[in-house]
Amino acid sequence: MTTSPATAPSTAATAQLSVEDDGSALTFTAYGRPIATYTYKPSNHQYESPRPFFHPLTTIGGDEVTISRPWDHVWHKGLSWALPNVGPHNFWGGATYTRSTEYANLDNNGAMTHESFTGIEQSGAAITASESLTWTSQEGTPVITENRRFSIQLLDADAGSATSGAYAILFETRMVNISGADIRIGSPTTEGRDNAGYGGLFWRGPRSFTGGEFRSQDGVGADDFMGTRSPWVAFTGKHDGTCRSSTIAFVEDSSNPGAPNQWFARSSIFACLGSAPFFSAEVPLREGSPLTYRYAVVVADGAVDAERAASLAAAAESALYSWR
Repeated sequence: MTTSPATAPSTAATAQLSVEDDGSALTFTAYGRPIATYTYKPSNHQYESPRPFFHPLTTIGGDEVTISRPWDHVWHKGLSWALPNVGPHNFWGGATYTRSTEYANLDNNGAMTHESFTGIEQSGAAITASESLTWTSQEGTPVITENRRFSIQLLDADAGSATSGAYAILFETRMVNISGADIRIGSPTTEGRDNAGYGGLFWRGPRSFTGGEFRSQDGVGADDFMGTRSPWVAFTGKHDGTCRSSTIAFVEDSSNPGAPNQWFARSSIFACLGSAPFFSAEVPLREGSPLTYRYAVVVADGAVDAERAASLAAAAESALYSWR
């Protein structure tokens, strides 16, 4: 395992946050403990729409907050950018929902292929990676090129230690249509399935998080958060064994097209949360007119009340604004 190239950080910053590259995944470590692994060369079957993903993600205190390849949806991969209805293509995995077929295996599962990291830089308590990717159809035809950035940042608003705290994953995607035709990005809901507008930056939580609690600036709840709009939304679940709680919060950049967009949120079936900018209406991706979306995903030890949730969201929002 070799250390990825980075600008020279201070000794203190190195002790807090570091990254290593094994040739197929980046592993980020805080206070000497792995907190995030980003697999950029997956080995999944084409049916799962191979793409880079974050898994495992753990809190600074060491509790794991993602699941990958659950038996019910093997194409769910921790935290990943995934889109089910990209014109005729599926970059989500599994069966595709369309008006004419409903759910069907259509031999249209594309792949997001890592081309290169154009930079991995460290600045203080943050490490940022820049990546180029090519999206191809199941037949291998190029459809989209993507310039992606993501940054792992320790949050000042929730000053961490070796045993607890919070960090944010800042995520940016810039998608460019190279297919030769206009593409409309939608969801199963835009194809006629009610309240199934998934597609975006999507997180799947551990089994034990089922039945957890969502929170936004408007209050608390569970599955009633599906399709709601708010600048941020948080989810708190409990871990088997320790019975400790952990919290995941998504914050949308206010400059995103259509912001605040809807959220895809489930608690009772299994714990999941995702940005869903194509939930209720298709968005065109035209040649020469790229689409850019940015989000922050906060991973925090413990449960949150209204004050702490708002504080974490504000810290992540500030980080996003500075990162543009």
